[in-house]
Amino acid sequence: MSAPQLADLDAFAAVARARSFRGAAYVRGVSASSLSDAVRRLEARLGVRLLNRSTRSVTPTEAGTRLLERLGPALADVASALDVVHATDDSPAGMLRLNVPSIAAQQILPPLLSRFLQAYPRIRAEVVAEDTFIDVLAAGFDAGIRYEERLQGDMIAVPIGPRTQRFVVAGAPAWFAAHGRPQHPRDLDPAHCIGYRFASGLTPSWELERDGQIIRVPPAGRVITSTFEIGLHAAIDGLGLIASFEDFLRPALEAGQLEAVLADWCPPFSGPSLYYPSRRQMPAPLRAFVDFIRAQSE
Repeated sequence: MSAPQLADLDAFAAVARARSFRGAAYVRGVSASSLSDAVRRLEARLGVRLLNRSTRSVTPTEAGTRLLERLGPALADVASALDVVHATDDSPAGMLRLNVPSIAAQQILPPLLSRFLQAYPRIRAEVVAEDTFIDVLAAGFDAGIRYEERLQGDMIAVPIGPRTQRFVVAGAPAWFAAHGRPQHPRDLDPAHCIGYRFASGLTPSWELERDGQIIRVPPAGRVITSTFEIGLHAAIDGLGLIASFEDFLRPALEAGQLEAVLADWCPPFSGPSLYYPSRRQMPAPLRAFVDFIRAQSE
């Protein structure tokens, strides 16, 4: 059996991660049919089905999942080696692939990434915003953004964005006029709390803390959403209370559309970090981005 072509392996990995031929084709700037042909060639060479295909979804088989887990680091090393070939000391080139939570994609990354890409015109960026916790290297990403409680011990972390943040509980003035202002977390009725649902299906409880005491409130309001903006507008329109990042809510707070409550139960916490695996040879775009982020804090 002849060895599979690297391009076919790369095509399979792209489709398996995107769970879609069309989605992977859009990211890669190629046709879906070319990716389909590549995957078929790979399956024929290996003599095993790697992807389950239906009219609605594409999912890796057990063999495909095992292959993808091993391919991620290998393809990343290949990309790193090619970056070294194509880059010069003063002009790194290549693709920077980042996996970030939705709130970071909205509030933290855009201005930083724009300045970075302006400073390094030969670097391209691929950013995937999702709120699940993954092995970034196995999934084909160079780095991710997460908070310290979600960082793995063997990762290198570099602070990015604000050094401290906090959640605040807020509602529209009309809401408080109709329902009163809570003076204690136990005054919060879960049925009045707007919830945020992760892609996993989890809707986390609100956690309010003071003097070491933590009170959890499971949101079960009229609006449960996986989109921050929908929750924000629902709160502004008086459909319930919202608990979210203060930076995200600040424009509405300053405009008087929302008012914060229970401030003494909303302590600050450490801001996010750019994290990446320790590797002997760091991809040139990632090295440039790490240096850029560190320079911002000096």
